[in-house]
Parts: sequence; C-alpha cells; structure tokens
Amino acid sequence: MIWRGEGAISPVPMSIQVKICGINSVESADAAVRAGADFAGLVFFPASPRNLTREQGASLAERMRGRARLVALMVDAKDEEIAAVVKAVRPDFLQFHGSESPERVGAARSQFGVPVIKAMAIADSSDLARAASYADAAEMFLFDAKAPANAARPGGHGAAFDWQLLRGRSFSRPWLLAGGLDADNVVRAIKSSDAPGVDVSSGVETAPGVKSAQMISDFVAAARSASYAETRA
Repeated sequence: MIWRGEGAISPVPMSIQVKICGINSVESADAAVRAGADFAGLVFFPASPRNLTREQGASLAERMRGRARLVALMVDAKDEEIAAVVKAVRPDFLQFHGSESPERVGAARSQFGVPVIKAMAIADSSDLARAASYADAAEMFLFDAKAPANAARPGGHGAAFDWQLLRGRSFSRPWLLAGGLDADNVVRAIKSSDAPGVDVSSGVETAPGVKSAQMISDFVAAARSASYAETRA
C-alpha cells in the first residue's frame, strides 16, 4: 500500500514523499523548498548538531510556511518544551524521536492539537512490531536505523538498516524510511523497501549540521525518479 497526499492510500505508485530534516539555515530552507520537498524538519534537541533555538526555528518556519509541511522534531521533551515550540513555530507535525510511549504520544497529540510523526529505531524485524501500538496515537511512522551504542542522539548518524525488512509489509499509518540515505542509494532503498516516502538529514550534508543545497536538490530528484520509473514500468 502506497500513501499519497493528505492521508490518502492508493495501490498505484505516485510521487514519493520527501522530507528534508535538520534544516538550520536560510540556504537549506530555500534549497528544500526549491527542490520541492514535501516536509521540512526543524530540530529542537540540544545534543544534535542541527539544533535550533525557538527563535531560529520560528524564522525558518515562516520562510517555508505554505511551501512545505513543517515538522518540529523533539526527543523525550517535556510538556513545557513542546508548548513553547508549538507556540513559536506553529508546525504542521510534531516528530517524536525518542522513547516516547504510545500513551505519551497520544496525550501530547491531544494536548497540543498537532498531528504526530513517531520515529522508531529499527535493527531487525522484531522492532517493526512496535508500530501497531502507536496506530491510535500517531498520524505517521518514521522507521530509522537504531543509533550506535553510546550515541548521544537517536538519529542523524548516517547509519542504515536492512531496508528489505519493510518490503511487502503494510501498516495502518503512512510511513517514511530514514537512516543512511543519500542521492546515490535512495532509489535502491525505495525499491528494496517499497517505501512511500523517505527522510534524509546527514545524507545531504558536507559535515554534521552543514546542509548542501546541491545535495538536497540531487536527493529530491533521485527520490522522485524512483517513483517515476515505477509508474512507467
């Protein structure tokens, strides 16, 4: 099953949904919009090299508003932190990238009135079983590679998992594939996993937290070429 648009599900492959995460500059914001990214991720997590202050996030959000769906990413955040980001940024989605339980995700969605993307760390097929427990709490799933041992943050490491673990599986919510993607491998990742959407951060950077406009453009173009090829097959 392939997800397209505002929650619609269709068996016909259309355009792959693309999320550029960790946008932290005017240049990367403009590049994501210019390339036609569907989602733009803003990180509010101090351990990340892509971390933003609320003021920076609000400014970038206003620059992109209406041209990409805005995603505010947080990790095991407290209510007061979430409230401050929601007020400043007015995101279209909250992305919870930590160990938040289904109950925590559902409560936050109800309290703040913002749809939620729940990220899940994947190492083997057993990790995918967790998705079912979040079906009533989150609007979307994001499957990312499990972070290396002793890592200071749960994502953005450029690590991948076995994409074929997802092939042939169906989920009750739309989902994005993340972890180790770049312009050179995203077509293979999409075909290996049947992913309806992809998320990239470090794969469009020249150094941690330093986005490249050309790499963003190349990534979006490559992802879209995969879906075009499928519709022509």
